[in-house]
Amino acid sequence: MKPEAATAHGREATEELLARFRLGDRRACARLMSFVEDEDDRATRVLDELYPSRGRAWRVGVTGPPGAGKSTLVEKLARELRSRGRTVGIIAVDPTSPFSGGAILGDRVRMPRLFTDEGVFIRSMASRGGLGGLARRTREVCDVLDAFGSEVIIIETVGVGQIELDVASAAHTTVVVLVPESGDSVQVMKAGLMEIGEIFCINKADRQGAERLLVEVRSMLDLLPDGREWRPPVVETVATAGEGVVPLLDRLEEHRQFLGESGRLEELRRRQVRTEIVEIVEERLRRDVWRRQRISGRLAEEVEAVLAGGATPYSAAGRVLGLVRPGD
Repeated sequence: MKPEAATAHGREATEELLARFRLGDRRACARLMSFVEDEDDRATRVLDELYPSRGRAWRVGVTGPPGAGKSTLVEKLARELRSRGRTVGIIAVDPTSPFSGGAILGDRVRMPRLFTDEGVFIRSMASRGGLGGLARRTREVCDVLDAFGSEVIIIETVGVGQIELDVASAAHTTVVVLVPESGDSVQVMKAGLMEIGEIFCINKADRQGAERLLVEVRSMLDLLPDGREWRPPVVETVATAGEGVVPLLDRLEEHRQFLGESGRLEELRRRQVRTEIVEIVEERLRRDVWRRQRISGRLAEEVEAVLAGGATPYSAAGRVLGLVRPGD
């Protein structure tokens, strides 16, 4: 097939997928998500087309250390949301398979009771080297789910330990999940999660040490700067038994109401849109720069110069940057 014909065929196929998407076709939704996640050439057009239809979903981030029971908690939250008549999208960010490049854990395995619910759309995403607990295209996949009509989107981070801060830039409300036996309270303060958490959940609260952790987390919250309009509540849950899930969702609803009434939601959206634009610009500049033959060729020369001892990475980088000018 000639390039022009292939382009036309791709355009027609995308139009068909978008038409099916707007009719509620789940397979079309999954396909468009794949365009976005795989950074397909059609992704930008798809996101442009869908952008006016997004902006209605409430995005909830669920983060915390490995083994905290986040997946079980997300499942129980989704079931409670469904009982309240809400449609739910779930993005579960998983470690990347070293063989396929896909997510190691599958949504069918993790949340089997939800998978057959037509009011729930689950998407597993491979982290693919993302260091902030999210996959590279999590926010854009959220946009697709938002446009598809999900009223609540739950983003579950990969569980990498101390650096899961990116979720705050993708969610309206962030839940930090801790467990008694892992000594997370000290680690979470070091990681900065105390700053991004709007709600703290002590899961596996039936285990020894839960009461101590509850006191520690509340004490650390007392150290946050005065004048905060929202004081993060601490909720105890036993997700495996469904205990505490209703109070947790009630606190989530309270935070959503607070964002709307205080005007913070508009401020949050403005900050998130700014971050998104900056990231897109930086990514495209980086990609375009390294595609230039002149610059990639000079890079190879500078690598050899550093290895030969005639330059340092810093001086080499300066010379490469000297080539990055408009029109080059």
